[in-house]
Amino acid sequence: MVRIGVAGAYGAFGIKHLDALANIPNAEVTAVFGPNKDKIEALSAERGIARACASFEDFLAADVDAVILSTPTQLHATQSVQAMEAGKHTFCEIPMADSLADAETMVAAQERTGVVGMVGHVRRFNPSHQYIRNKIDAGEFNIQQMDAQTYFFRRSNLNAKGEPRSWTDHLLWHHACHTIDLFMYQTGEIPSDVFGLQGPAHPELGIAMDMTIGLKTPSGKLCTLSLSFNNDGPLGSFFRYIGDTGTYIARYDDLVDGREQPIDLSDVAVSNNGIELIDREFIAAIEAGREPNSSFQQGLAAMQVMQKLEDQMGMMKV
Repeated sequence: MVRIGVAGAYGAFGIKHLDALANIPNAEVTAVFGPNKDKIEALSAERGIARACASFEDFLAADVDAVILSTPTQLHATQSVQAMEAGKHTFCEIPMADSLADAETMVAAQERTGVVGMVGHVRRFNPSHQYIRNKIDAGEFNIQQMDAQTYFFRRSNLNAKGEPRSWTDHLLWHHACHTIDLFMYQTGEIPSDVFGLQGPAHPELGIAMDMTIGLKTPSGKLCTLSLSFNNDGPLGSFFRYIGDTGTYIARYDDLVDGREQPIDLSDVAVSNNGIELIDREFIAAIEAGREPNSSFQQGLAAMQVMQKLEDQMGMMKV
């Protein structure tokens, strides 16, 4: 049994991880962390979790073998390094950090401590994208272009639960991160050409609300990514794979072909929940003492591309 601590546990993704871990027989959540003492104690009591921590230091001192960090982006690097140096296997939600330098510090800490370090690139694990990967590995599909759309309506600083955020989300360092990593994972290539365009900054949030990103691999595969916080529905992320033997459209854990005919994903994985599948990989890597799919080291390539894009666009971050 792997003892897990979840940080940011009462946030939108903290809850998703708690729900996913409840379906994994060899995992037990033994501690949760959140800075609001009343909220974290209420969650702990509701879920029957032994330890509720309102300080990160107390959380790391709890009886846990590993931690899942669903905390604000700006804390990811510092908290991950602290956790690894405390001997805890560490899963950090994307992005690893909001700069390449901080991500490199995380990789160095993982190599120094020898614990499992993993970043939450859940698109690698969604059954829809796994189906495409299986086709590629079998030589039955070759990507020519990936078109991705990531659209939200977020003109105020609210999280996915509609609650006020204590930090500011970011189109590049969070949402584009999903697609940039997925494109490299599915093609097996690092883009040789990248460009980015951003729209006006929000007057209060100080971030670009619209963005266009283009990527090209050395072999000529293309990725076009459109992102917006100004889109008033439908919301979410949508991926169109255009290949040499067909077209597929992925919407989270669902997949259709180019004519909108559903693809059966029931045999792809043990669950149709990408969060559960990525948590299963984290626990399996801990038990086997191996590098996980989506390790910190593997995640570094996406950080390098995003740093290039930020430098190119001259972006301002809150």
